[in-house]
Amino acid sequence: MKLLRTPDERFENLPDFPYEPRYLEVDDIRIHYVDEGPKDAEVVLLMHGEPSWSFLYRHMIPIFVKAGYRTVAPDLVGFGRSDKPSEQSDHTYRKHVEWMTKLVKSLDLQNITLFCQDWGSLIGLRVAIENQERFNRIVLSNGGLPTGAQSMPKPFLRWREFSRVVTKLDIKRIIQGGTFTKLSKDILKGYDAPFPDDTYKAGARIMPSLVPISKDDPEFEANTSAWEQFKKWEKPFLTAFSDKDPITAGGYILWQKLVPGTQGLKHPTIKDASHFVQEDKGPELAKVIIEFMKNNP
Repeated sequence: MKLLRTPDERFENLPDFPYEPRYLEVDDIRIHYVDEGPKDAEVVLLMHGEPSWSFLYRHMIPIFVKAGYRTVAPDLVGFGRSDKPSEQSDHTYRKHVEWMTKLVKSLDLQNITLFCQDWGSLIGLRVAIENQERFNRIVLSNGGLPTGAQSMPKPFLRWREFSRVVTKLDIKRIIQGGTFTKLSKDILKGYDAPFPDDTYKAGARIMPSLVPISKDDPEFEANTSAWEQFKKWEKPFLTAFSDKDPITAGGYILWQKLVPGTQGLKHPTIKDASHFVQEDKGPELAKVIIEFMKNNP
């Protein structure tokens, strides 16, 4: 596997992102993560999706830290400051689950509240259900755990096709397209930072095509098994979806219906937010998560 490493200078002077980079070697791949707050506190694990990175959480991290939580935000392999496998075939759903599982175990994270969105949910929910003893609570937003047995929304299928065939994958345009807030040039530059050129974008290109859309998918059985276990999950499980995300609209319904841990909770809808809810309503979302944690000790 050939790995590309984004030069450090690409990440200099990012707005509202003063965090010291931390790295962990997993299967000879250098994975970057933000790790702020007291090391002996409860953990908030923030899982980003595609094609974003931990920069997405810059408005939320300080709120969790101020509330006294250890806040960990890893960059998926192929994204952010993490190493980038150069070939699309280097990326599989299972590998991404394994890489993040090894990070959680290597850091020995315990008492975790998982927040996950987009691909962060496809990966994070698997990590949580396969390592239940480490996780206390889950908050899911604008994401899910498709098995391949269900039909997928047309906007997603169009996005899947687009990411495969488009000549130039414009990262900042994708982020702005999934965000209501008009992002400044400096912020858009921050989202572009991990990718000096198209050779670094193998992960960003292939990830939409790794989402299971048929029962022939290699992760059909694993995700089906995960769902069976989530039907027995009694720990607190909150959904906090945006009101205006065309990709995942209504995705919370099945979770609230099937997961015991969702019962008796007031599940908020984050108003006036698009797909990248962290960008549109980050501080509001952070406060929702903290309130949820405090109400479900």
